[in-house]
Amino acid sequence: MAAQIAEPARARMLTYLMAGDAASAGELARAAGVSASTASAHLARLQSDGLVVAQARGRHRYFRLADEDVLRVLEALALVAERGAHDQAWSSPARQRLRCARSCYGHLAGRLGVQMLQVLLAQGWLAAASGGYALTPAGRAGLAGVGLEPALVDTLARAPVAGTPCLDWSERRDHLAGPLATALLRHCLAQGWLRRREGERSLALTPPGRLALARWVPLDMD
Repeated sequence: MAAQIAEPARARMLTYLMAGDAASAGELARAAGVSASTASAHLARLQSDGLVVAQARGRHRYFRLADEDVLRVLEALALVAERGAHDQAWSSPARQRLRCARSCYGHLAGRLGVQMLQVLLAQGWLAAASGGYALTPAGRAGLAGVGLEPALVDTLARAPVAGTPCLDWSERRDHLAGPLATALLRHCLAQGWLRRREGERSLALTPPGRLALARWVPLDMD
């Protein structure tokens, strides 16, 4: 399994899929810098070993990481690889964008994700629970106030755990994962507060997003 991940082209494909979104074989070939036929061979190996899964959509197939266990392995390897050279590893402009805000298997990660979790806890919207965090009455009112669907907020409020801590690859502190985190990222994207950068895993904070998030939670976004 380690050898499958270590092959350079496959490693680049897996890294591209860490955002949690599905990608076509063509996208993954470009990300890995290999031909379409070579990409297909690599994807077949990754699929047979249970690292990625494929979904047919019309005439095309789209690939994603098999589950969050695979993501955790990839991020753990990255954390070990960057020991002693963390600041240098994140010094390029592309990596700085990734460090600011990115999608991590469907939830918000990077500096913005870490700050958001800290503020949600500080404001009492989340409280520690067995296995993660529970949504408090204050959090239920707050989420409704920023526009999350009432039925979704009710479901999150009834759940014993609405979110879980996830060690952030770049910040080495926890950001929020789980159903609440997924709902928050979808909401931020739908409202235009965050937008995806083409060909990147990083997320851009838009001017309306900067204003909206500053009203909602006083994040340090500079």
